Amino acid sequence: MEYVSALLPPVVMAVFFTGLVVTIVKSQGGANKAKEDAAVDAAIARAEAARPTRGPGDA
Repeated sequence: MEYVSALLPPVVMAVFFTGLVVTIVKSQGGANKAKEDAAVDAAIARAEAARPTRGPGDA
């Protein structure tokens, strides 16, 4: 019975990880893809706008 207690944690972790990967793959794309892409683009634009610009004399 020691083999059962030795194999149970890796099997449980493998099942959980497989479920996590399946959930991530299923959530990609779909109806919300355009909205998610727009949110990421807006965040990148805000980050770039907040970055200070360098003048010609700055090095």
